[in-house]
Amino acid sequence: MRALTEQETQTLFTKLAEYTGSSLKNLIAPLDNSPNADRYVFRLSHNRCYYVRLSLANLATSIPRDNLLSLGICMGKFTKTGKFRLHITALPIIAEHARNKIWIRPNGVMPFLYGSNVAKAHIAKFPDDAVEHSGVIVCTQDDVPLGFGITARSTAEARRLDPTGIVCFRQADCGEYLRDEDTLFAG
Repeated sequence: MRALTEQETQTLFTKLAEYTGSSLKNLIAPLDNSPNADRYVFRLSHNRCYYVRLSLANLATSIPRDNLLSLGICMGKFTKTGKFRLHITALPIIAEHARNKIWIRPNGVMPFLYGSNVAKAHIAKFPDDAVEHSGVIVCTQDDVPLGFGITARSTAEARRLDPTGIVCFRQADCGEYLRDEDTLFAG
């Protein structure tokens, strides 16, 4: 495991800021106010970025790179072109710090978990200030995060759509744990 380069850090933070906004700084803030406070850091192993406590990341340096499969929470991976793609395993971290959320009705949960985009007919509640192409967390009406996506329309445009119009493009959903179980954690 190694620390991210400046370019990798900038790419990662740009992607995370789409979903978290200004609360991104809370992801890497010290856990308490003591002088030796532990904090979370991002580390790279085999093109996958992990969110892990600094104390554990330091202990992991004693393990050979080929033997270390995973450590912490996998946030996503860097593609060969240098872009960052978030994985569904990052959902608990992103949902906790999310700027925008969309709540869907019970009749829209299964289509979303099977990999479909979110239609207006499935929306129970939409944020008032969402702009087009901003990151959102998709939740059930009980506030259980199901996945994340990108808004297809702004709030004003989404209100004028017909019921079959797409409001949110799916990026990842919890159904990926079953659909992609062979490749989700593979290199």
